[in-house]
Amino acid sequence: MRRLLVISIQMFQTHSIMISSRKLLYLILLSFMSAAVAVQATEAPTITVRKSDALNVAFTGIGGSEGAAASGVVQNDLKLAGWFALVQPGLASFTVSGVAAGGVLQGKVEKAGQVILSKSYSGTPRVAAHHFVDDVVQTLTGHPGIASSTIAFVSNRTGRKEVYLADYDGANERQLTHDNGLSVSPSLSPDGRRLAYTGYQAGYADIYVIYLTDGHRVRLVKFPGSNLGPRFSPDGNQLACSISKDGNPELYVVGLGGGARRLTHTRGAESSPTWSPNGAEIIYANDDTGEPQLYRISSGGGTGRQVPTGYGYCTEPSWSPDGQRLAFNVRSGGGFSVAVLDLNGGGGGTRIVAQGENPVWGADSRHLIYSTGSTISLLDVPTGKSIPVVSGLGKVTEPTWSR
Repeated sequence: MRRLLVISIQMFQTHSIMISSRKLLYLILLSFMSAAVAVQATEAPTITVRKSDALNVAFTGIGGSEGAAASGVVQNDLKLAGWFALVQPGLASFTVSGVAAGGVLQGKVEKAGQVILSKSYSGTPRVAAHHFVDDVVQTLTGHPGIASSTIAFVSNRTGRKEVYLADYDGANERQLTHDNGLSVSPSLSPDGRRLAYTGYQAGYADIYVIYLTDGHRVRLVKFPGSNLGPRFSPDGNQLACSISKDGNPELYVVGLGGGARRLTHTRGAESSPTWSPNGAEIIYANDDTGEPQLYRISSGGGTGRQVPTGYGYCTEPSWSPDGQRLAFNVRSGGGFSVAVLDLNGGGGGTRIVAQGENPVWGADSRHLIYSTGSTISLLDVPTGKSIPVVSGLGKVTEPTWSR
């Protein structure tokens, strides 16, 4: 510090600039503060999306007798989508508008006065608005939308663990199971029409499938021992799950019409499977070496290959629908974090993106939902922006997401 002060004074004397010691001290302190900020940014990098990356969109509202109800939903969905910057019409590249009345929403998107999307949507203002925004996202970005999707999760609000459903933004929350027991590990089918879960109604851990259109329930997997953690295949016709009828929990694939096929033969316990988008592979957790690690295996069987993550304790993997990334839990510092790994090796290794558990990708491969214990939160991975969408239901865990 003393040397820096002498050098600074000499420089000022050479140029015959008279400056007070108070100003000089201010400049020196400012330089140190800037350096500290730079060091802090290096240690905790953040991922940001530049304004130029977002599409400038003007939402001019939804007219008609049901327009007010639809407008609020459309505006919120456009914000949560992450792809758009909502601006005034004079600054916009695209304009979104519509009319809603009599159970029909007529949505429209224009670019420089030219209509590039015009479509009618039936249903309540909320349902119609969700589907309209999904089409806006698909039309302008080429990516699937998430607005019309459904989430499910486990809550202990009643004093027992039951499965609940909600819209992706947390609205329309309702209790699905009333088993008055232990209902866990829910998995929504990709089309959102069925939900599989582990229930103990018969006194043992069995896998049930609920058909959400009519509430019909089937006890699908009921082998002796534990039948745990079902996960729907991309086509919705199979479940990957853990079955312990052979001793320790092994990975199986079960068809909805029956039949169980064993995939693994290890000394450890297999759990939390997730399917590749084409259904050809499954990534799962195995604790054969002590602490759980992630492995990938052909959905037809074979030998599991470890997925290098850089962490010693990894669970609850979720394969993104575009096949590019894997989200999962890691344990460090006594707590759990949400990590993302680029499976193609181009993302610089494993990145911690949030503090929480049970991450699940949305259809757009951009958003994750995860549990913090008291909330289910929605994370926009590129921007790092996270908002709670479910809260006030006691402890909420194990989210799942339709696509």
